[in-house]
Parts: sequence; structure tokens; C-alpha cells
Amino acid sequence: MPSMTEQEACTPTPLNPNGFNLSAVLPYNLQIAHIQSTMQEFIDFLSFVNNQLYTKNILRLESMLMSVNFSSMVGEFMSASIPKYCPTLTKNRHHNGHPDLVPVGYYTDNDILHGTEGIEIKASRYTRGWQGHNPEDVWLMVFVFDSNRAKDTDPKKFKFISVSGAQLHKEDWSFSGRSANSRRTITASVMPSGFSKMSANWIYSD
Repeated sequence: MPSMTEQEACTPTPLNPNGFNLSAVLPYNLQIAHIQSTMQEFIDFLSFVNNQLYTKNILRLESMLMSVNFSSMVGEFMSASIPKYCPTLTKNRHHNGHPDLVPVGYYTDNDILHGTEGIEIKASRYTRGWQGHNPEDVWLMVFVFDSNRAKDTDPKKFKFISVSGAQLHKEDWSFSGRSANSRRTITASVMPSGFSKMSANWIYSD
């Protein structure tokens, strides 16, 4: 017997109000309160959607989507919602532009294919070994969460585990690349040096 019912799992685990690091160093006038409000908004969103899906006997989002797609959705939600609370940051208007968030007015029309100023957002179920597409200088912020995957059988609640962020440099990444005949996505992984920087500047932990 599962320890939790499907209906109970529709409502995510609340944020730990004492889990935020008020000493974390954040760029571009971003504040801990902005991040907390964004995380709470995602919890409210997921609770609303999953409880509505439950009334129609439809799987929860995290049980329905491929794991990578759900992680991408979490990250995209963070990128879209942080500017609602932080007036100095906005979403990069360039399709697949880098970084995800840019300082308001720094780039023309807040649109840049690849810029050096801003914050790249990632969401992951993994507590380390985070990946990007290229080794580069970037302020990286990662939201780590726990949730069901499509392959799971026992229900469990979505939960934010941690948030960390820091300025990384090219030497903080290892580049995987790919062979000429491979179709694998080109990736770069955060090395221990980058992980140490981010862990030292933790933002949330539960």
C-alpha cells in the first residue's frame, strides 16, 4: 500500500519559512523575498492544476510529462515569474536566448541571443552534476526539487529541496561535446569548483 494517496500528492509540500539564507549574495538587486514569492507561486500553480486534474481522473503533471520536460517547465516558470517580483530583471525576449533573465534595459529591447550579463535558471531533480549546453561565464541559479516521475507507482508530493547560485566561469565547467555522427545533445557539466561556489552561496535548503 502506498504511504500517500494520489489526492494527497496533488498538494505540494509547503516551503520551509526558515530555510532561506538571508546572507546569500544575489546580483542585479534580486532579493531573497523575490525568490521565495516565485517558489510559492509555483507551489500554488502546481497545487491548483494537479487538484483540478484529479477531479477529471487525469495524471498529475509530474507523473504525466517526461522528466526532462517537467524539469524544463519548473525552470521556465521561475524565469517567467521572478520578474513579477524583481523590477530590475526581465525575461530575455530572444527565443532560446542566453541567459534566461537579463537586467532591465541593459540589452536593446531586452533581447539578446547570447549575453554576459544576467542570470541563467536551471531546475533539476539532482543535487549536483547540473548541465548546460556550453562552458561559459554565467551567474547560474539552480532550483532542486523532488517529485514523482512518469515511471513511479507510489504517489509523493512535489517538494523544493534547495536553491543555490553563483557566478561561474568557463573553467568551472567540463565540456562533453559529441562525435561527428552522434545525435546526442551537446552538454557541459558543472565541475566540483563550480558546485563549491554555488553550495557556499546557498539560497534555500529544506
